Amino acid sequence: MLDIECFTYLNKALESPISPIVIFASNRGMCTIRGTDDITAPHGIPTDLLDRILIIRTLPYTVEEMRLIIRLRAKTEGLNVTEPALDSLANEGGKTSLRYALQLLTPASIVAKMQGRDQIDLQDISECGNLFLDAKRSAQIVREKGMFVQG
Repeated sequence: MLDIECFTYLNKALESPISPIVIFASNRGMCTIRGTDDITAPHGIPTDLLDRILIIRTLPYTVEEMRLIIRLRAKTEGLNVTEPALDSLANEGGKTSLRYALQLLTPASIVAKMQGRDQIDLQDISECGNLFLDAKRSAQIVREKGMFVQG
């Protein structure tokens, strides 16, 4: 997130005749503005800048929406995916993230080709899910094994 100096610059830039369009994406709640010790504000954005912006609330995708997105991405990339594999990817996206589910498509297609198939099946998704970890599982393994570095 930006610090107080960046917000000061943005405020000045927004007052210029050729004002830029600025888009923020944040999931922070009430928190301290970076670069300050005691100023808290919604999303860590100073209130004078916050008063100038339009806030659009977004919601996570449903599993069915993820399924449609994954199907479209597979079609765009020229990948054939079985219905059970699509269901598995959508469910995995619901548990982890859509990004992780989409990232499983390419290695799963490679695994399928290595098996002599041109269609991604459930076993390909399962194998790739075991080979590649999502961020939550990776962090959990690091915590359990005590593999962290203290600064």
